[in-house]
Amino acid sequence: TRRRTTMMSTMMSLSARAAMGGASMTTTKTTSTTRRASVVTSAKMTPKESKRQQRHRKIRSKVSGSPERPRISVYRSNQHVYVQVIDDENQKTIAALGTMSPKVKDVIGKEEWKSKTVESAQEVGKLLGAMCVEQGITRAVFDRGGFLYHGRVKAVADGCREAGVAM
Repeated sequence: TRRRTTMMSTMMSLSARAAMGGASMTTTKTTSTTRRASVVTSAKMTPKESKRQQRHRKIRSKVSGSPERPRISVYRSNQHVYVQVIDDENQKTIAALGTMSPKVKDVIGKEEWKSKTVESAQEVGKLLGAMCVEQGITRAVFDRGGFLYHGRVKAVADGCREAGVAM
């Protein structure tokens, strides 16, 4: 009987959620022996993130990479920086690097706080620039990804320039 009461309470809360409608979409799955109910919710994007994506779309309408001059795209999270070298015409990622990669961890250190610094972003830029120069890429287009050209984003660009990639 205990199992039956928990199923009933789950079903009641499910029907209450369904009656409310709104942000969560509900689905019910049933099997022959037991009856299970699960709730599927979808998260909404924050206004700050939607504005950044809007800025990035506007930048991408003007900036494009080619095999001769690929696009260097930067994504900055709260803790890490991720950079890719992209040939948009052939839809290929030529090189990718971030503060999580072992190459960068060897240079900046294994501590978590060190991946958040401007110095670590500059090292990512230097290593990515060295990878580009090895592959014969000396010119690139910089895509800041909707982020301000300041701090870690600027440090990545400066590191690439130090390694010999003209932007």
